[in-house]
Amino acid sequence: MSSLWTPGGEHPVEPEEALSPEERQQAEEMAREMAEVQEQIASAPAAVVVANHLMGFYELAAIHLSQQPPNMSEASVAIDALGAVVEKLPGRLGEAEATMRDALHQIRLAYVSVEKALRDAAEAVTSETPDEEE
Repeated sequence: MSSLWTPGGEHPVEPEEALSPEERQQAEEMAREMAEVQEQIASAPAAVVVANHLMGFYELAAIHLSQQPPNMSEASVAIDALGAVVEKLPGRLGEAEATMRDALHQIRLAYVSVEKALRDAAEAVTSETPDEEE
């Protein structure tokens, strides 16, 4: 007998009760597909897979910077994650290393630019005083 974990606790499940023949076939197909994906990932150079994830960090930072208002703290996490990996693996990211270094530089510049624009806007608001002479 196997069990099924749910947020409400673990429940015993009889194998024949767990899945219909169609559901069992779908589950087996999904397991085969997952095994194929794992095989593809295992055959790819780690540097290629890491670079793909690094671009995800870059895109995540860009998304947070482009929000209205920009979410600077979330962008910072993504940028710091990108920087941590790029700076910790010099010479190990393969052909993508130069691209990753450029991407890190560009997203850091974008962060500083957005931060400056926010600061300038805040200063403009605080420097405006109501016209009391009317």
